[in-house]
Amino acid sequence: MTTTDRPGHRPVIEVLYVQACPHYPATLALVERVRAEVGIDAELRTSVIVDQAAADQVGFPGSPTVRVDGRDVEPDSEPATEYVVGCRLYRLEHRFVSQPEERWIREALLQAVGRS
Repeated sequence: MTTTDRPGHRPVIEVLYVQACPHYPATLALVERVRAEVGIDAELRTSVIVDQAAADQVGFPGSPTVRVDGRDVEPDSEPATEYVVGCRLYRLEHRFVSQPEERWIREALLQAVGRS
């Protein structure tokens, strides 16, 4: 599969995290695997959020955060009003999880290239 639906558009995946985040390595591996499986040539950028000023500057809701073309992959997520240099929890049905769901990443990538 190649990116042919939106010629010339190469999505950007951002994985933002804090240095001590125990969920960052698994989240990064998940993003890389999904990117390969869907066959989208997306640019992958990682950024360590080192302090409150950096969190405020990028609108960081916690670690890890995954964005595709600047949009959080968590469906229906409200824009954060407070930014933290710490861990993040994602809403999943009636519980919270420590990393985004695989299907959220997949759907965000497919939407970025017009295949949703």
